[in-house]
Amino acid sequence: MPTLRPYDGIHVLDLGDGENRFSPTWLDAFEEALDVVVAEPAPLVTIGGGKFYSNGLDLDWLSDHMDQLGSYTARIEALLARILTLPVPTTAAVNGHAFGGGAMLAIAHDWRVMREDRGYFCFPEVDIQIPFTPGMAALIQAKLTPQAATNSMTTGRRFPGPGAVAAGLVDGITPASDLVEAAISRVAPYTGKHPDTLAAIKSTMYTDAVAKLTDGAL
Repeated sequence: MPTLRPYDGIHVLDLGDGENRFSPTWLDAFEEALDVVVAEPAPLVTIGGGKFYSNGLDLDWLSDHMDQLGSYTARIEALLARILTLPVPTTAAVNGHAFGGGAMLAIAHDWRVMREDRGYFCFPEVDIQIPFTPGMAALIQAKLTPQAATNSMTTGRRFPGPGAVAAGLVDGITPASDLVEAAISRVAPYTGKHPDTLAAIKSTMYTDAVAKLTDGAL
């Protein structure tokens, strides 16, 4: 489960050491951690443990709860919008595989740093035959160049760290031992930015994506 801890004046949110799929209980813990970040503003770094950053949607849970598909999707999209406009600087420290919704979670951060030697960044929707929702597509397109969006969204290609940098999906790569420090270095210089102002700027920057992500929010 996601666990929040302080680290030299930065919030570090450990997503867990499994696949970190978006089960309802996982989402509960993640949302509670964000509540703390908002109440005690400081830059945020998210990172997984082991082989995964996040594999996104919990398809096993969803297959047993298809009657909740609409509310489940709306909850995830609302979470992505919240990360996108969070009133603090954010970096995703992509320690391993980031697939589908997990890659979208990383994309919603201000910056992304990826482990250089292991893990793939991938939007597999075209291969698993699950089209992007308008909100998810708008999120990715808001953060990537048109060519990077085409190369990642329409191909299902798995990008290792160096390829993810070359494609514009992440901002940098680093050895695993330096990943947390590299992620913190992206946000630490901006400690103390006024939260309400920062949230307003992000909301204006990503107006279209936020509108589409929250269109079905309950």
